[in-house]
Amino acid sequence: MGNGWHGKLLRVNLTAKSCTTEPLNMEWAAAFVGGRGLASRYLVNEIDPAVDPLSSANKLILATGPLTGTYGAANGRYMVVTKSPLTGTIACSNSGGYFPCELKYAGYDLVIIEGKADRPLYLKIHNQQAELADASHLWGKTTGETEDLIRAEFHGDAKVASIGPAGEQMVRFACIVNDKHRAAGRSGVGAVMGSKNLKAVAVRGTGGVAAANKEAFRDTARETLKLLREHPVTAEGLPALGTAILVNIINQSGALPTRNSQCGTFEAAEEISGERLVQTFLKRNKGCMGCVIACGRVTRLADPRFSGSGEGPEYESLWSLGAACGVSDLAAIVKANYLCDEYGMDTITMGSTVACAMELYERGILTEAEAGMPLKFGDGNAVVKLVEMTGKGEGFGCQAGLGSYRLAEKYGAPELSMSVKKQEFPAYDGRAIQGMGLEYATSNRGGCHVRGYLVSPEILGVPEKLDPQVIEGKAAWAKAFQDVTAVVDSAGVCLFTTFGIGIPQVTKLINAATGSAFSEEEMMVAGDRIYNLERLFNLKAGIDPSQDTLPKRILGEPLPDGPMKGSVSRLPEMLPEYYAARGWDPKGIPTPEKTSSLGLA
Repeated sequence: MGNGWHGKLLRVNLTAKSCTTEPLNMEWAAAFVGGRGLASRYLVNEIDPAVDPLSSANKLILATGPLTGTYGAANGRYMVVTKSPLTGTIACSNSGGYFPCELKYAGYDLVIIEGKADRPLYLKIHNQQAELADASHLWGKTTGETEDLIRAEFHGDAKVASIGPAGEQMVRFACIVNDKHRAAGRSGVGAVMGSKNLKAVAVRGTGGVAAANKEAFRDTARETLKLLREHPVTAEGLPALGTAILVNIINQSGALPTRNSQCGTFEAAEEISGERLVQTFLKRNKGCMGCVIACGRVTRLADPRFSGSGEGPEYESLWSLGAACGVSDLAAIVKANYLCDEYGMDTITMGSTVACAMELYERGILTEAEAGMPLKFGDGNAVVKLVEMTGKGEGFGCQAGLGSYRLAEKYGAPELSMSVKKQEFPAYDGRAIQGMGLEYATSNRGGCHVRGYLVSPEILGVPEKLDPQVIEGKAAWAKAFQDVTAVVDSAGVCLFTTFGIGIPQVTKLINAATGSAFSEEEMMVAGDRIYNLERLFNLKAGIDPSQDTLPKRILGEPLPDGPMKGSVSRLPEMLPEYYAARGWDPKGIPTPEKTSSLGLA
């Protein structure tokens, strides 16, 4: 049992069908913390950034952090790092549940998966024993079916992360689903897993994670728990309504992208809100392992058209499958969300792609014959059907499986894709919330809200209230939030904890767990180092700074409604200030002085 870092990684070569244990590079661990940062360091070292993401030369890294599996906050996260088939950027997708802690308890900090199997396989890990097993009987199964079958044949207490049919077919936004309802959701990491003929990773771990300084860890854990139980977001809002609490809040702020971002408010927001979910399909809330927030939603459909049970939808899914498509049919949204879990697809890109297709259809660019059905905004049944077609790879679903950018580009209208670097941005309009527009444009994995969640200060007033329309100072805020998030992701801590705790508590927990003596300033430098490492990878992959931009609609079409009516994103004014705050040159390239100062030269 290690202290924070176990000091071991598992290397799985699918071509050779071998599993070997290697020592962890502890110098890298100290510099890049773990999780996102450490896995990114390994990826940069081991693949050519120009590699085809769906080729055998790409690698897939499952990474825990030094706090994964410990107590004190929501310390149950892991990362999947690879090169994205959706964006061509470095991909890092985050998931919680129970699988991440189980992987850590098995004794590994990282699992590096390389090569390609000649037939479907799955990886079995039982503490320090790892082997590859035939998965031919699992191919074609949903993620839930796969988990049940693996647990029956391998170990009843195993935790499983798998791909569904979407990953097998290499849908560009396929995800990796663990514990049936939690997902490493964005950037197409499931497609990379499918390209390698790897169906699942099943883990049974009975070890633990010891703290180097147990007393200091206990004291800091108590501090973090107290802060989380006192903060209104983590103690009240998220437990009561989950992330869906945001539907009405963001809509009232004029920032809910509606009908493929043609508007900033949805007239039926109340019908798809967290409050309405409680009144209709919610059964109880649920937390990831060791989490005191418990923001998860356990739901069951009670509708004559649809059946099923599961978890969610979360805020982003309610938006993407709802408001983005002009859909107020909550039952249809819940069903579409279930299907995304079963087939293994990112709900944000899926819903945004449906919304894009609906606009293409309503503009007469996409015909009913091509789509196989009418695709009108507001049609919940059409959303459910297209999600299922995409998951199965049937008909027009094959085109939807490319994501909105490639779909819109195929029909000669790439400007109708609400994406950055080919990844669809989430449920916050960058015209209404200026800092989020900057964050989307500069995110290292394309359109993303969880690289620097400026909604927190701009809308929620945490840690202080910022005017969402004022651009002064937003560049420094974006950089700070991005760097903090890089540390939190790398530590193995849930980002939601940062409503109540911050770098002071995370630093103390890491030090107590690992026996290190990092200062808060050194932790922030580590975040900066991770962000620059990702940037350098993207530049070498051909993602040049001209892609630090937003769709034409967000830059040039004023919001037509709501309290932010008339607003456009002022990204061109903020971007130079952001580059300067990062220590990059005016073209957005990290300077030699910057990379040298971070040890990246």
